Amino acid sequence: MTSSVALYEALTTAPDERTRARLIAEAFERLDERYPHLPDLATQGHARESELRLRKEIEQVRAELRETELRLQKEIEQVRADLKADIERFRADLKTDIEQVRADLKADIEQVRAELKADIEQIRAELRETELRLQKEIAHIKIDILKWLIPLMFAQVAAIAALVKLL
Repeated sequence: MTSSVALYEALTTAPDERTRARLIAEAFERLDERYPHLPDLATQGHARESELRLRKEIEQVRAELRETELRLQKEIEQVRADLKADIERFRADLKTDIEQVRADLKADIEQVRAELKADIEQIRAELRETELRLQKEIAHIKIDILKWLIPLMFAQVAAIAALVKLL
């Protein structure tokens, strides 16, 4: 019995119910032998059920992805806000530091100016003292020259007068 028609003929010609049942059981046995993977075959219902399950899972994954995307966007915005705040604090700190450096530089410049003014005044005082000392020395030298010059002039006059008398 290799076909449905042969099975039909055997069933119709079977003398009793017992023989018919045996023929049906043998047909199922041959069907199982010929198609051993038959119980594993999926029906359209199975396919639809799997498709619906997969669609549901896909929607769940999409929803999770949307949630994750929204969460990540919030985290990104938070990081951006934190970075902006950090940058503003950094700028404020830099401005404070710059102002402190400027103040320190101004103080240092003022101190250096004061020291330079003091040094200049000291040098001017030393120059005045040196000028006075030099003026005194020049006056002494003038006096010393005059001390020597006047007697020499009188000696010259006397020598010229003596020469005039001799001639």
